Amino acid sequence: FKSKKIVLDISSKVLQENTKLILIAARQPELRKIKALEGGFVNNNYLLELSDDSKLVLKVWANKNPAFVEQVIRNTFFLVDYGVPTPLPLSLNKDKRIMVIDGLSWILMPYVCGRWLSPETSSLYNLGIFQAKLHQIPLNEDIPQSYAYGYDFWDDLIETSLGNGVVSPFIKMLKKESAELKKNIPETLPKGIIHGDLKLENIIASKEKILAVLDLEDMCFDWLSLDIAMTFAHCGWKNGEPDKILWESLIEGYQSIRLLEVAEKEALPYLHKYSILALAAWRYRQYVLKESGTNLTKRYLEMADRLNTDLIKWHKSSS
Repeated sequence: FKSKKIVLDISSKVLQENTKLILIAARQPELRKIKALEGGFVNNNYLLELSDDSKLVLKVWANKNPAFVEQVIRNTFFLVDYGVPTPLPLSLNKDKRIMVIDGLSWILMPYVCGRWLSPETSSLYNLGIFQAKLHQIPLNEDIPQSYAYGYDFWDDLIETSLGNGVVSPFIKMLKKESAELKKNIPETLPKGIIHGDLKLENIIASKEKILAVLDLEDMCFDWLSLDIAMTFAHCGWKNGEPDKILWESLIEGYQSIRLLEVAEKEALPYLHKYSILALAAWRYRQYVLKESGTNLTKRYLEMADRLNTDLIKWHKSSS
């Protein structure tokens, strides 16, 4: 892991004091050293080195209320029961899993030694296998019923922007592309449990083997093929272009476990665009509208510029 600039402005003194409190609640050894971890752009993650030479990860949720965090934890336990490799939060006092301090949820998790998954053919093949197995897990009613950053999120973003008199090129494009995608993505596509945010930084690996999958806060019940497209949007682009070999590896691994239906295959090019738009829309809301003026303000363009590639044509040439 690498150190990173933290998201929340937590003073060193407050961080040390609260970390000691949660370690006591978890009946863990004393804190020796704390270091911010690279990874998320919203929540703060820290590596804790303890007096007995063991390590834990501390996560401070910056953007979700405690009730939502509790729901994510319940669903994490549900997935672990079905063999999904993901770390479980440590138990605290009275069997609680979170400590709420000033409205923020603090949790402790086991430290998984490894590295982020690398964008290689064998890695994408194994990632496809993992996704297919995840997609076969039966529905848990506690899981959110739709992807949080899709059509409804876009409509709210467009309405808010227009209501504020802001009609940027991105908002115009989002409105146009949204209408087009609704015509080409059938609502009747197979649905199930999806991760929703399988990027390289959310997967800890040893060589190409997946050791742990992280950050389940976008997990929901939605189109299975959307999850595949989202994973490729995160993991399958190199130097600003989609990589054909990585795409084939992901699909081959997936279909070694679960065969895609014809309608899913036909929708994948449009779901690829949908995924890129979703990522761009989230970044636009987060870094242009909510936290403008930072060095991340133009980060949405990394995704928005990908739409300059004719993805429908690219997928046809890759099939």
